[in-house]
Amino acid sequence: MPELPEVETTVRGLRKTIVGLIIKDVWTDLATKDKRQRDAVANTEYFKIFKKNIKNKKIKSIERQAKNILINLSDNKTILIHMKMTGHLLFNNKDKFVHVIFSLSNKNYLAFSDMRKFGKITLLDPEGKSTSYGAGTKTSYLAHLGPEPLDKNFTAKKLEEKLKTKSSGKIKTVLMDQTVVAGIGNIYSDEILWQSGIHPERKIKDIKNEEFKKIFTAMREILKKSISLGGDSMSDYINLFGKKGKFQLCHNAYRRTGKKCKRKNCKGIILRKMINSRSAHFCSIHQR
Repeated sequence: MPELPEVETTVRGLRKTIVGLIIKDVWTDLATKDKRQRDAVANTEYFKIFKKNIKNKKIKSIERQAKNILINLSDNKTILIHMKMTGHLLFNNKDKFVHVIFSLSNKNYLAFSDMRKFGKITLLDPEGKSTSYGAGTKTSYLAHLGPEPLDKNFTAKKLEEKLKTKSSGKIKTVLMDQTVVAGIGNIYSDEILWQSGIHPERKIKDIKNEEFKKIFTAMREILKKSISLGGDSMSDYINLFGKKGKFQLCHNAYRRTGKKCKRKNCKGIILRKMINSRSAHFCSIHQR
């Protein structure tokens, strides 16, 4: 699943390409009666409402909150896109897994490709008319999310306070809890804990104050580095122009099972273990 750096990379690309353009039309070949998709374009009845409400609207700005892409329109409505497991957006480009296409002014288009069809596209209404438009207001839909890890006002102390709300939880699991801190998933939780020297099964209540500071520092450094490298393309992610990111070339833990630890003077190997149904990769020696 694309995590914060991949979504941020996509958002930065969108700001350069589609802001100021007008949505002329939208197409999809998705069709489901799954009630879980009742407020998404995959639902045929909802798609009719969605299409009516976005046609001929101007794209004013692009935001990111956690792993959500927010496309703000001229009437104050917002298109929300969550790429889920295998989704990605393409600008003036297509592949065989494209299921939604936004036709834009000046003969441009934005395509949503999603091999496994788990992604979600919906419309957030500023007046909260969820029965009319879909998922509700931007505020209500995103209210459950924890703080942004790269926000300038987010500190090591605040991270510690948020993590301690799940004091009996294991650090790997809690780092990926979107209500605690937003945007971190499997890849970056592994890399953050490797750099911090923290075992993924350590319980929050057993982590020391100075270790929380190490986690915070590693989190900021790793997320910023990945953004600078265009995200991680170990799996399916590509950017708006079909290019892969390069952070997968810098992995120290994620998917390095059985390989030697890269930490200087460490003789450990990278192990893999399932923790609360998610895989964790960690060093056998220096992560404690």
